[in-house]
Amino acid sequence: MPQSESEGRLTGGDYITVKALENGVTVIGVTRGAENRFLHTEKLDEGEVWIAQFTEHISAMKIRGSATILTKYGEIKSGK
Repeated sequence: MPQSESEGRLTGGDYITVKALENGVTVIGVTRGAENRFLHTEKLDEGEVWIAQFTEHISAMKIRGSATILTKYGEIKSGK
């Protein structure tokens, strides 16, 4: 069954995986458009994993704290 154009925009974005290496890691979704705004904030405890997708509304993510981030481009370590 083919996807509609709007379904493709919502589900067609890249994914990232964030694994918290300490308590209190924050993942913040930032909107796209003329004004960038915080759309969603999630707090992770050590060992928790968050899988997030870029969509027509989310163009960037900010990660605070010590975490491992996996993308199709490779692995990144954040934090101290």
